[in-house]
Amino acid sequence: MKQIRWDWIMRILAGGLLGLGFSVVLVSYIVGARGPSPATCLLCTALGAAVGTATLPFADNGRSLLLCSAAHFGITAVLFTLLTAQLGARGVELLAWLVILTLAYAVIWLGRWVGWYVEVMQLRTLLGLAPGPSPLKWRETLPHLGFALLLCGVLPLLLRWADHAVSADVPVLSGLLLPYVLLPVAGFSSGLSLGKRQGVCLLYPAACFLCYLPMVFLLFNSSAMFHCFMVAVPALAGNVMGWMYRRAVPKKET
Repeated sequence: MKQIRWDWIMRILAGGLLGLGFSVVLVSYIVGARGPSPATCLLCTALGAAVGTATLPFADNGRSLLLCSAAHFGITAVLFTLLTAQLGARGVELLAWLVILTLAYAVIWLGRWVGWYVEVMQLRTLLGLAPGPSPLKWRETLPHLGFALLLCGVLPLLLRWADHAVSADVPVLSGLLLPYVLLPVAGFSSGLSLGKRQGVCLLYPAACFLCYLPMVFLLFNSSAMFHCFMVAVPALAGNVMGWMYRRAVPKKET
């Protein structure tokens, strides 16, 4: 316990010093020869301390890990937002920097989680136990990827071809029926099926989003970007509902 506390203290101090160095060197280049203000130095130091603690495990169980990680991200996001605002970012630019921080945090967090999960699988294998589901359940999601490709990649092309074949002035099939009916219904149904069998598989709605993304620019334009969410969000909702159904059924049977 003392060793863990000492690690926290050391990383907070190291992160704070690096943040202070960042404010003195790099921020001075951004704001000019007059150098950073005391508020900027303080925010950089606090942000560096928060980043330093990100390399430590927050908890021993899944729920506590998610809660503590969410709290840590919230503190980091607040400090980062205050710092970027202090440096002059406003409006859309401020939001863009926050999105970049969120994506970077998610990638690093998932990378560390996958590494930890692989170690657990290897340990279970050495002990002669079942290795459990694959990291992020990618192997369990893989059979549904073919359906996502057909729904989000092949079907839009066929419907656009059908619109051209009938010489329709308005692309009813690909522009109306597909995004407002077929994508939500099929995405929800497939996510529900996957959730009932494998539980929560967050890679599936992400795969649906990415599979449809080329169609946005191939068949439409950037204004149709919401089509990706018309399939990804229902797929996520269906997946979660399928997982809830999977958990509820054994309770009813007993």
